[in-house]
Amino acid sequence: MLIGEVARRSGVSARMLRHYESLGLVRPSGRTGSGYREYSGEDVRRIFHIESLRAVGLSLREIGRALDDPGFTPSALVDDLILRTRERIAAESELLTRLRRVRAADPDAWEDVLQVLALLRALGSTSAGTRQRAALASVDEVPVEALAQAALGEGDPYVAGALRWALSRSGGGAALLAEGLSSPVAAVRDRAVRSLAELPGREAAALLRDALTSPDAVVRGRAALALGAQGEAAAIPVLVDMIVAGSNDTDAADALSVLAGDDAAADRIASLVVGRIGDGTAGPPARGRLTQALAGIPGATASRALADLVSDADRAVALTAAYLLQLRGEG
Repeated sequence: MLIGEVARRSGVSARMLRHYESLGLVRPSGRTGSGYREYSGEDVRRIFHIESLRAVGLSLREIGRALDDPGFTPSALVDDLILRTRERIAAESELLTRLRRVRAADPDAWEDVLQVLALLRALGSTSAGTRQRAALASVDEVPVEALAQAALGEGDPYVAGALRWALSRSGGGAALLAEGLSSPVAAVRDRAVRSLAELPGREAAALLRDALTSPDAVVRGRAALALGAQGEAAAIPVLVDMIVAGSNDTDAADALSVLAGDDAAADRIASLVVGRIGDGTAGPPARGRLTQALAGIPGATASRALADLVSDADRAVALTAAYLLQLRGEG
C-alpha cells in the first residue's frame, strides 16, 4: 500500500506518517520501483497500535519503548497514565466549576467576568488575609456556591468566620452545605453545621433538624444549640444528652432555659432532666451537671425535683439542689 492509501484507511495524515518514520516508530517495508513508500499489512497494524497508545495518553517516545523494548513492562507507565488522567480530570472539573460560578454571577461585561475570576482565585489563595478579603467582598460579586465550597474547606478560624458571615448575608448555599454534613471528614462536617447554624431561612433550619439525628455527636450538638436559640423544641433531647456527656454542657443548659419559656415546655424539660438523673445511666459528674441545669428551668416540676434531690445519696448533688432551692426562694 502506498502512503496515500494508508493515510486514507488509517485516518493518519501522510505528513504524520512521515513524522513517525523520522522518529523510527514505523518504517515502510519497501519501496516501489519509482521510490515511493510501500507499507505492508504489518506496517499498517503497527500504525494502528501507535494510534491506540496515543489515544490513552502515551507520548511518542513512550510508544517507541512500548513497541520495541522487549523488557518493557507497562504497569508502571499505566499507573503514571492513571495519575496524569486523574490530575487532568480534576483540573478540568475545577475549570468547569469556576466557569459555572462565573456564569451564576451573571456578568454583564468582561470587566465583571475578570472581577469574579479574581475573587474566585483569591478564595483559593494560600494567604489567609487574601482569602478573608475575598470573603468580605460584596456578596453580589462572589458566587454563593464558591463561598459555601470555601467555607467547607477553610481551616483558618478568622477566614472561616468571614465566610460564614458572607454566607449568612447571601442567604444561600444550603444545598452544598448539606452535602458537607455527610462528608467522611469530621472537620468538613463541623464546618458545614457551623455555617448552617448562621444561615437564615427555612431550608437551613430544616437541615439543622435533620442534623439532630447525625451519627456525629459534634454535628448533633451544634445543630441543637442553633435550633435551641431559635426556640425549636426538637433540640431538647440532644441538649440534655450534651449535658450528660459534658459536651458544651453550659451552653446546652442555657439553651434549655431559653426553651423553657412556658409552663408546658418547662415541665417537659424538667421531666426529661429528672428522668436522666434517676435512670441509672448517668454517672455522678453527669448527675451533678443535670442538677445544675434545673437552675434555669422554672415551674413546679423543677422545684419538686430539686426538693427530692436535697436527700440524694450523692452529697454534691444534694448540696447543689439545696443551694438552687434557696436561689428560687424555696429552700
